[in-house]
Order: sequence, then C-alpha cells, then structure tokens
Amino acid sequence: MEDWYASLWQKKAYDRLKLHLAKKFCQLPHMAFLLSTPTFVSKNMFVQYLQNHVYHFNIDPLYQSSVESARYDGSTQKWVVTAKNSVLGLVEEYVGEFLVVATGENSEGYIPNIYGLDNFKGLVIHSSGYENRKKFGNEKVLVVGAGNSGMEIAYDLCNWGAQTSIVIRSPTHVLTKGLVQLGIYGIQRPRKGPFSLQKDTGRSPVIDVGTISNIKAGEIEDKQYDAIVFAIGFKSTVRKWLKDDGGLFNEKGMPMHKSPNHWKGEYGLYCVGFASAGLFGISNDAKNIVKDISKLVRGTN
Repeated sequence: MEDWYASLWQKKAYDRLKLHLAKKFCQLPHMAFLLSTPTFVSKNMFVQYLQNHVYHFNIDPLYQSSVESARYDGSTQKWVVTAKNSVLGLVEEYVGEFLVVATGENSEGYIPNIYGLDNFKGLVIHSSGYENRKKFGNEKVLVVGAGNSGMEIAYDLCNWGAQTSIVIRSPTHVLTKGLVQLGIYGIQRPRKGPFSLQKDTGRSPVIDVGTISNIKAGEIEDKQYDAIVFAIGFKSTVRKWLKDDGGLFNEKGMPMHKSPNHWKGEYGLYCVGFASAGLFGISNDAKNIVKDISKLVRGTN
C-alpha cells in the first residue's frame, strides 16, 4: 500500500544509489533521458525522471489501496481483484479481462531467523531501511550480504568513518561499470560468467564502486558490532494474494519459466519485473505484454 509513485525509489533506496546500467538501458517508453543526464543516473535524478514521466503522460495510480486477493472467475472469464482502500475504509472490487502482476521480485525485504539475533542490543535493519551513514557515526557495523546493495552500503559506511565488516558467503562476480557496458554491447559471455549466472539463478554480478579496494586495504574487516545491516535481498509476495496463478508462478512467487518465456501465463495473466534483469528486463516485459494484449484485443473486435 503506497501513497506516492516510485515508492521503492523514494522511500527504500539509499542516498548514494545510482543506476548500474547506462541510462539508455533504463529509460521508459516514449521518454528518453535528457542528453545532459549523466551516463549512470543518481537516485534523485531517476526519481525526477519518473516524476516527469508521470506528469507528462497523466498517469494516475490508485494510491492507499492494498490488494487483498486476486482470483480468476471461470464463469465470467474475468479476473477479480479485491483491494482495501485505507482512506475511505472500504473494500473495493475491480474486474478485468487481463491481470498484470507488477509487484516485482523485490517486493519484501528479507531478514533470516538467526539464532541469537533477538538478543542483539544494537540496531538491526534491512538494506531497504538504510538511507546513509549519518546515524552510524564511527560505530562498528556488520553488513550481511555482498550483492550490489551490501557492497555499496559497506562502501558508504567505511568512507564516512564507520568501522565496517561484510559477510560474503558465496563466490561473487565483481565487475566495473565499464565492463558491464561492454558486455551489453556484445562481448561473448563465458558459460558460467556473471550474466549467464544472473540468467540462471537471478543473482546479479556486483558492480564495484570502490568496496573491493577498501576490503584489500583492511578497512572493512572483522570486529564486534554495534549495528547490523541485512543486505541479503528481497522476496516476492505474490503468493500472499494471487489465488490463481495461471501456471505462471512457482511456490516462491517467481515465474515458473526462465526468461524470455516467463512473462505470460494462462487466462490473461502476465507479470512484469520478474526477469532478474533490472530495469532493462522490466522494459522488455512491459513491451511484450502491451503487444500481446493489443493483439488479443484486436482479434476479438
């Protein structure tokens, strides 16, 4: 239940965040970034871009409403979505021929049930609750997880005086932003290279913003901690409210089929933002869905 557009970017993204892909791979349909926009767009610039898109196309989402359930009515061959309007205090029902699930794979922050965590007296937050280093001062902080969020948060904390450590559980591909751009432009990928691994498992390679040099210099190391930041990802919430998955989602609320065959189910059900391919994947999903629905609508008229 949100009260503003792009709430994930506005409320759950740390201040130093920038897009890891070049701007041309992250722009929305029918509105390119300005030529003056940097190649790698900052959080605030991207939020402004989204605001311009909302106003230019007069997009008017329904805010302050929480979806309780979505089910397919076989008798009417329609999707029925039940939502609670927190402003009016009413339960509303929406009916449509098509349903696009756009809650994404990063819907709910995940903090594991770790023995002893309840007894830890310091601050424990998910990475989505991290804004900047200000509240941490020179405290001893443990960052759990070495994905892009974990690496950048560790870098931010370390550079501003916090005594930072990071937990890295699995082998991790680390790339520069320049190398990522080269890879997108056609360099052949190794069988188990970073982009193949992302496609197979959904785990993104890490774009190094300077964290690796901090680790090598011993500036990010082992110690006792005053605070813990969990940066081990998110999980889908689709299974909480979608009652008929149309053969589209598995038990974890992720697409049953791998990209590029992940976005369409049965009975007019679609999903966008579940390709583990960032904004570029979201753009492709949206275009595919629009084309498919347009084709179906034209065929029935």
